[in-house]
Amino acid sequence: MVRDSSAALLLKGYAWLPDARRHSPDGVVETRLTGRPAFGISGPAAARFFYDERHVRRAGAIPGFVQSTLFGHGAVHTLDGLAHRHRKAMFLALFTTDRIADLVGHTGAAWDAAALGWRGRPISLFESSARVLAEGVARWVGLPPDDAIGPDCVAMVDGFATAGPRHWRARIARRRQESRLADGIAELRSVGRPAEPSGTAVEVVAHHRDDDGRLLTPRTAAVELLNVVRPTIAVSWFVAFSAHALHRWPEHRDRLRAGGPAFAEAFAHEVRRFYPFAPFVGGLAPDDVEFAGHRIPRGAMVLLDLYGQNHDPALWKDPYWFDPDRFLGPDAAPDPYTLVPQGGGDPATGHRCPGEPNTVALLSDLAVRLARLEYDVPPQNLDIPLDRIPTRPRDGMLVSCR
Repeated sequence: MVRDSSAALLLKGYAWLPDARRHSPDGVVETRLTGRPAFGISGPAAARFFYDERHVRRAGAIPGFVQSTLFGHGAVHTLDGLAHRHRKAMFLALFTTDRIADLVGHTGAAWDAAALGWRGRPISLFESSARVLAEGVARWVGLPPDDAIGPDCVAMVDGFATAGPRHWRARIARRRQESRLADGIAELRSVGRPAEPSGTAVEVVAHHRDDDGRLLTPRTAAVELLNVVRPTIAVSWFVAFSAHALHRWPEHRDRLRAGGPAFAEAFAHEVRRFYPFAPFVGGLAPDDVEFAGHRIPRGAMVLLDLYGQNHDPALWKDPYWFDPDRFLGPDAAPDPYTLVPQGGGDPATGHRCPGEPNTVALLSDLAVRLARLEYDVPPQNLDIPLDRIPTRPRDGMLVSCR
């Protein structure tokens, strides 16, 4: 009888699946989670297997408590096949190069304005960057001002993988924002589609029709709008990690300050590889399938070990050393099945996050602004606990701006 690993996952967090894989003869873990058979896999071949819908599907795979906090019920993450590709195309249309540049511009302007008020007092870079990102993305999306959307989106991410107060704060935050945005979308539709659409994300989502030709319900439209806003605000985790990296490896600061786009992007990729964000992604086997000699029965969970893969010494030289140079050079472009902080594969056809280019562009820009900021790091707890999902520096990465 295969033992259930749910308690071990709660106890070890990010380390659970990599540790279990290290104790497996071939790196594949056969276990159970919440009573269901589960298989943990890792590596580029595993990522290709995982993102092939013949082997793994998402429908029914995301637990209700995650939908009620992180993604929302009825979100694109819960769809497969044509329905998924059609809904995903809406997001891809929002994340073009020009639109991403506009988002970076709005957020950079919000950072510069906020930084003027940071001088002379300690601030949490995690909390302060979340406010900056909330202001920037709200302008870009076309939302009216709302001081709650930043803290609410942070709460949704912070409470999706836990029980207790963090989880209930996440549920309350999601209900509040879904209700607010659904009302706004219903009001927008009541006045009809304008003759000259503005093309904002609010308008695109409000008037999107699924593959069956029907408009999304106002609530589902609100869910998908939050799936644009929430991941953008979640870049605050990576901003805090960037400051942590610059504190531990200050030799990278001058290169970032110079503002060269190639190094800034390499730095962003290394932050996303090195620091923990999502521990793994999961799906369900639609039929009996096989991976690396292991029979995976229909309905079993398949877990792709993101954190373990991003620190696998077979894939990364000195994986626990922070080295942006690994992403520089003509042959150093990240392979979509090897670097998997936000999942793997092709975002146009699979379940890889379509907003990943937003994350990279925002982090590349904000890391440069951070490196140019004059600040000291006061005494604080800089530990990043692996048993907390999602994790971050314990004290929020405090800095005292000069």
